[in-house]
Amino acid sequence: MNNTFIETIGYLGSSLVLVSFLMASVAKLRIVNSVGSVIFTIYAFIIHSYPTAIMNICLVLINIYYLVKLSNTSVEYTCIKITKDDSVIKHFLNHYAADISKCFPGINTNFESADVGYAVLHEGTPAGVFLGKKQADNNVDILLDYSIPQFRDFSIGKFLYSKLPADGIKTLTYSGPDKHHMKYLAKLGFEKYESCYKKNF
Repeated sequence: MNNTFIETIGYLGSSLVLVSFLMASVAKLRIVNSVGSVIFTIYAFIIHSYPTAIMNICLVLINIYYLVKLSNTSVEYTCIKITKDDSVIKHFLNHYAADISKCFPGINTNFESADVGYAVLHEGTPAGVFLGKKQADNNVDILLDYSIPQFRDFSIGKFLYSKLPADGIKTLTYSGPDKHHMKYLAKLGFEKYESCYKKNF
């Protein structure tokens, strides 16, 4: 087998393992780390480095164990109503301002028109914030639906949206930046129209 090709396999495996440690999501970290370890295991067998192969097999098994454990562990959230003037929420939005702008390029961070607000808490700490503007017919136009990096697995959105009908909300619309938000909107059941995304309860 061509030496350059063999080395490429090794570099690819190593790169994926290293990149995995840059991920905020624990689940994504372990998945990418496992893929990298599998590739590096193949490389180790090719070059007959059996101790390295065994070590990477062990890493894959450890990752699988914790992924199964994660999938069987339900994260508990609490939902509370908030206002745009809440000092804790203002601090939260200021703290994550750069990440919010990164997730929603070009977003208007002036939320003065918001008259609907929820915070989703994990162990008493805000993990996500929802701000919206009431429209006719129990519709709410979403101004911001943001989760911190550690909780970007759709679970916060699913939890929050399950609570909204109890408050009389029948429809959600979103017309903000969607460059990095389309997958989330689709996962949460939004349909795309000409000028916005829409979700009916």
